[in-house]
Amino acid sequence: MAAPLKLRADARRSIERIRAAAVQVFRERGLSVPLEDVAAAARVSKATIFNRFGGRVGLIDAVIDDVVAAELVSVIEESRSVEGARGRVEVYVRAIRGLQYSLPAVNDVLLQEFPDSEPLMALCHAGDAFHGELVAEGHIAGILADGVTPGDFQALAMDNALALKHARVRPSRDDYDRRTGYILGGICAPSD
Repeated sequence: MAAPLKLRADARRSIERIRAAAVQVFRERGLSVPLEDVAAAARVSKATIFNRFGGRVGLIDAVIDDVVAAELVSVIEESRSVEGARGRVEVYVRAIRGLQYSLPAVNDVLLQEFPDSEPLMALCHAGDAFHGELVAEGHIAGILADGVTPGDFQALAMDNALALKHARVRPSRDDYDRRTGYILGGICAPSD
């Protein structure tokens, strides 16, 4: 009778090691990192990840809140709290691009790399809805260039995600931030 209880305690510890390792590795290297790397960090076999989580998508579902969800939701909420449409657009674009630069898993979310992950897709839908809000407010306030659509915000984020994920040479943070200014200059109408 004692053996099954010990096994259950071992299994719980194994699951917690896998979760902790996945959070760390996914945050550092993105959601596409080989599962062998997560298994090595957790000191388990890759088969254990499949046994406990059903594979990559199950593992992503289990840890997405700890990997990127809080940061993405925070960017949206921080942007919503800024006064004025121009300020909201500028804060959002700078914050989402900053997050893309510093947290590789964000790019996997924005690229919808794992469409079978419901929590990941829920984050994408929340972002899309917020883009709609920003664009509607921006056009009413006259601060967005004519023709800017919610899809443009999504495309800018996806283009940036692809560039960061596949670049041979990562830009310096100063160059990256300077280019963010160019993007804002392109989508925002000149201020009076």
